Amino acid sequence: MSLHPTLQPYADAWTHSIDAISELVQGLVEADWNRRTPCPAWSVRDVVSHVIGLDCEMLGDPRPIHTLPRDLFHVSNDHQRYMEMQVDVRRHHTAPEMTAELEYTVIRRNRQLRNESRDPGTKVRGPLGTELTLEQAMRGHAFEVWAHEQDLRTALGRPGNLDSPGAHIARDLLLEALPDVVAGRANAPRSSAVVFDVHGPVEFLRTIRVDIQGRGTLETAPALGPAAAFTLDWETFVRLACGRVTPEAVADRVKAEGDPELTKAILTNFTVTR
Repeated sequence: MSLHPTLQPYADAWTHSIDAISELVQGLVEADWNRRTPCPAWSVRDVVSHVIGLDCEMLGDPRPIHTLPRDLFHVSNDHQRYMEMQVDVRRHHTAPEMTAELEYTVIRRNRQLRNESRDPGTKVRGPLGTELTLEQAMRGHAFEVWAHEQDLRTALGRPGNLDSPGAHIARDLLLEALPDVVAGRANAPRSSAVVFDVHGPVEFLRTIRVDIQGRGTLETAPALGPAAAFTLDWETFVRLACGRVTPEAVADRVKAEGDPELTKAILTNFTVTR
């Protein structure tokens, strides 16, 4: 048995991003490990610690037994506490310790993937005791590792891989969240449409249609006379959706047309990752 064909794209995307991360951090001096990233409150070391922790979770390793300090003001809910555990436990690790653990974790994960024969629908452990299918876990993991690769690239001034396999998985996941952003959080008018025109390394034109019941659906067909329309580049789309920038910080990179209150509500609620 080998990896199910449905899962192969997620394994390939993870491999591409994790190899890029390994290359990015190889040989970094200690000061570079302390650089701030766009990921709120996390340094380069923290992001790499998080990535290691994510892969340890995929491996089924036990969670670290660790008490978080009380002065981590960016940690305010159970999900953040859960994610911070893998980060804080490594916060004082040296550069050689970080790269060695990353390398060892990647070796173990590659071995796991080579031997993976489970069905995509197999239930696996998720954050905070939740259950996911193996396909959901691998898809979400590929997206997260790519997103954190981009965090590291921004912090280290080494842009790239905006059109890699992980980028296309990120596109699909972020697009799936748009109906809730438009119809749910931004409360777009019923029987209306909102258009997103994204250009750059990953390009797409998508419409969110809100029906008479207020439910939003994602469509590829363009809309005539939309209630709102946004034109922006792919990198800005990702950074907004992942909460890496505020709408005000990228106002010069986003062209918003239509009802001003609606466009503001959509941009204010654009972040879909936690």
